[in-house]
Amino acid sequence: MKNIQTPNAPAAIGPYSQAIIANGMVFTSGQIALKPSGEMLEGDVKEQCTQVLANLKAVLEASGSSLDKVVKTTIFLADMNDFVAVNAIYADAFRDHKPVRSTVAVKTLPKNALVEIDAIALI
Repeated sequence: MKNIQTPNAPAAIGPYSQAIIANGMVFTSGQIALKPSGEMLEGDVKEQCTQVLANLKAVLEASGSSLDKVVKTTIFLADMNDFVAVNAIYADAFRDHKPVRSTVAVKTLPKNALVEIDAIALI
């Protein structure tokens, strides 16, 4: 296993890695709307989702992967009413690529984020 850390995404805020490479795949930790500086983006769900996907892209690229190589994502929403807005930003980021996905509503997310996304991708 190889631990991945990049300054182009926020550092882990707990005892975990940004990503781990294992057996030709990369497994990312969930990304919230922290800027790479560690400051929380306090925007609406669209702004937060855009930052989340930028963070995810940076971690994947540091791993030798990309959004085009994502096999599976999980989206965690603080409010399922944000599904349509998040879905539009997500579709824009992934373009024609459509990885399998789960979307779940959760009671709360770290730092009161509105959205969190993790991914599993090929290298």
